[in-house]
Amino acid sequence: MITDRVIEGCIEDVYSISGTALVVADVTGRMIAHTGSISLPDRDKVCDFALSGREILEVNDQTFIRVTDDSETAFVLITDCREENIVRARLAASALKNLTAAYTDKIDRNSFFQNLLLDNMLLVDIYNRARKLHIEATQRRCVFVVEPVASKENNLIEMVRELFYTEAGDQVTAVDENHVVVIKALDKDDDNDDLEETAKMLVDMAGSEAMSDVRVAYGTIAEDIKGVSKSYKEAKMALDVGKIFYPLKRTIEYSNLGVGRLIFQLPVNLCQLFVREIFGDNIPEEIDDEILATVNKFFENNLNVSETSRQLYIHRNTLIYRIEKLQKATGLDVRVFDDALTLKIALMVVNYMKYANEAD
Repeated sequence: MITDRVIEGCIEDVYSISGTALVVADVTGRMIAHTGSISLPDRDKVCDFALSGREILEVNDQTFIRVTDDSETAFVLITDCREENIVRARLAASALKNLTAAYTDKIDRNSFFQNLLLDNMLLVDIYNRARKLHIEATQRRCVFVVEPVASKENNLIEMVRELFYTEAGDQVTAVDENHVVVIKALDKDDDNDDLEETAKMLVDMAGSEAMSDVRVAYGTIAEDIKGVSKSYKEAKMALDVGKIFYPLKRTIEYSNLGVGRLIFQLPVNLCQLFVREIFGDNIPEEIDDEILATVNKFFENNLNVSETSRQLYIHRNTLIYRIEKLQKATGLDVRVFDDALTLKIALMVVNYMKYANEAD
């Protein structure tokens, strides 16, 4: 609903331009805005006029003008009975009517997309409401979810809104206080490369404009409006998988989650059995952080001892010592491909278990 402050600003602009004194009241007779020297109307008379359904009425030395919203009386605008002021007041009423409709449409669109994302509508209602709100049902769309890495950013949603255009079919909304959701309208030729560019743009702009480190995940392309909810769920899953298994990545694509997707969907009790089988009582939390950092860098360099030692600025023998120390702790030699693969998956499973326990 349009706010009193917006109405006041509109009426004050009319007064400053035309000098026409005006009063705006709601259907209960409550005064919202008052400019100039015109006296306040009788509250009961305002209520009676609002209920009458008449467009305009002279009451004593005042003129009452009806302002509608979707054919229903929304406000009553009052001025004096001079003909020139009545004309100006009717123009002001028309402007106020259009302004109210614009605000209502904006709120309704936001509510529609929020309910669409959360699967709160029947399929038939989706198409009916989309048609009423002039939302193109067959537009290709993709959902992006933006999350601050460290903490909630109060100005993040406003920054994101400045990057997208409702006129082009885009919508920026939120379904909770920790995430910003972008429903991006796409051209027929847009593909995954274009989606990745949009995600990178969001990360870069959040860093430069809002000074915020964010993570952006996105789902697959929805060819129809009913697929937007599916794209949103995919983006949310991609965000969770990215936080658990790829914490350094800032853009995460649902279609490229790798083995993390499989582990994320495993039952926790099965993960516990697997970890116990691999590590016994020596779970990775008890392994030295330096050793774990070393082995992760070893994985990044495809088990290449020389390249890993160079990037870590350590002697080759130091790297081998750390690998052997890990082998004693876990029974796995990461220089052997099968053992390296087992350890890599086991560490990912442990991270997933930590996430699941924190979520509970």
